[in-house]
Amino acid sequence: MKFLPFLAALLLTACGTLPEPFYGNPGPVGQKLAIPPTPVLIIPTPNAALLGDSAPAYAQSLAAALAAKGIPAIAGPVQPAQWRLAATAALTGATVTPHYALIGPDQKTYGQIAGAPASAATWGQPGAAPLQAEADAPALETLLNNVNARIQDADPNSLVNRAARVFIAPITGAPGDGDLSLARNLTADLPKLGDDITTTPQNADFTVTGTITAVPDTNHQLLVTLTWKVTDARHNSIGQVSQLHDLDPSDITPYWGDVAAAAAAEAAGGIHTVISNATPGHPIS
Repeated sequence: MKFLPFLAALLLTACGTLPEPFYGNPGPVGQKLAIPPTPVLIIPTPNAALLGDSAPAYAQSLAAALAAKGIPAIAGPVQPAQWRLAATAALTGATVTPHYALIGPDQKTYGQIAGAPASAATWGQPGAAPLQAEADAPALETLLNNVNARIQDADPNSLVNRAARVFIAPITGAPGDGDLSLARNLTADLPKLGDDITTTPQNADFTVTGTITAVPDTNHQLLVTLTWKVTDARHNSIGQVSQLHDLDPSDITPYWGDVAAAAAAEAAGGIHTVISNATPGHPIS
């Protein structure tokens, strides 16, 4: 039996976050702030930012600058249960200083910062908005991440404060008893790495779906491909783990045995990495 090493863990998590107290099972406090199904930061027209007719263009530029950093932001009117970024500005002599406030669905201000000072002579002129938005986007990204961290730390049901609940969906495509054997071993291996297994998808923070293929290869062997896709509670794909194994047919028919144990142990490591990178409080690459 030739057992090839673990091939790849492809991490698809996005950089940049919004405050997400509703991530997974949010608890009573988080539910009041929930923005289903995906949080979007709304940037209304900053009519109090001394921009005049350029105010709508500034909101568009700011949304584009944040979106470029992986933060889902759009310019437009605010609806109930949405996070928004309110922009104002103050004139001091020949200098305009923008000010930003992050306001939650409960109408509370969760954080605020001053933007980069700008010349009053150019403030609001065509072409100035994208430059100002680009200059202020890094500080706004930091503000959002800091607010997110505070909310997660304060929520006992946040994934910062508990293990992730993982549902393993029925595995399909494996010859012999592979579907059941792989599922059994994966169910045993993930808790060793710190994840909890749930038997109901409704209670899961993450769902793992396994698809197995086996095709004839050289020397009368089978090229077995194991693909593990991981989705979050909002059904967004966050990563994929792939394995390739060159096996004799007798290794996996009718029973997988030790092959399933070794393959599941490999897969569990990659799946846990994907989940950790997608969990608040962990670094996201």
